[in-house]
Amino acid sequence: MLLITCPYCGPRAESEFSCGGEAHIARPLDTDALTDAQWGDYLFMRKNPKGVHREQWNHAAGCRRWFNAERHTVSYVFSRFYKAGENPDPANANGALP
Repeated sequence: MLLITCPYCGPRAESEFSCGGEAHIARPLDTDALTDAQWGDYLFMRKNPKGVHREQWNHAAGCRRWFNAERHTVSYVFSRFYKAGENPDPANANGALP
């Protein structure tokens, strides 16, 4: 069984969590000014890399809070977990992966 570490509750079984997709995607400020293509890009276009990827997760069967995780998409190994709103890389202000 895969263990996921909720930053609020600690390690729990994967069955308690729900993945919310790619993390750190900023919602456009003026959505009325977007074209249909721009809105579609915001809603559906994701990086989907082979390697380290930052995702948002919800502890659905626990505290019900959202948090972020870094996971390798090939090995499925999680390298770290951090609370939503925390800067994942303080040395890199925009939060991009090194």
